[in-house]
Amino acid sequence: MTAIPIGLTPFQEDGRLNGILISGRWPESTLEWTQTLVASVRIACRPGFLPTTTIFGVVEERPGDAEADAVGMMVAIGNVVDDTFVEAGRFLGTPPALVMLHPPSRTRPSLPECADVASGCVLLPGLPELGLEHRAGWAEAEADGTVVTLRNQVGIDPSSDPDTAVLAMILAA
Repeated sequence: MTAIPIGLTPFQEDGRLNGILISGRWPESTLEWTQTLVASVRIACRPGFLPTTTIFGVVEERPGDAEADAVGMMVAIGNVVDDTFVEAGRFLGTPPALVMLHPPSRTRPSLPECADVASGCVLLPGLPELGLEHRAGWAEAEADGTVVTLRNQVGIDPSSDPDTAVLAMILAA
């Protein structure tokens, strides 16, 4: 039996990435969430599509006009250049995941021979008091889709990484 694939469809407003529709099924593991992050980072590589580092909250609701196989979406809740994400984050509740995407203009490639690299982080919040650890994934990809770095971790301390620290702060807001 073949697993149902996870589909991602970007949606925009005024030529800028406003969110990504998730279809087929939800990612079921840290690895699948990180693979979803890689695809999202590739979307962030599109020139001018993501003007600055942007935070996306995952919501388990689908738009009314979405295809029948839509399961939810990643919705832009703000950027880290100003404080708009704190206000937007208050309306998010407790999302199953938060994603931070950095466009090529805000990413310093980890390899000097790479250009037009975008990067991102996904935080899967846990409940440490109940023994459920925080999980995260990080990815960096070139505009042509080449994955430069990919890392997953279970049992992270969100304050140990700048991206997860910002995402954890949004959860706490």
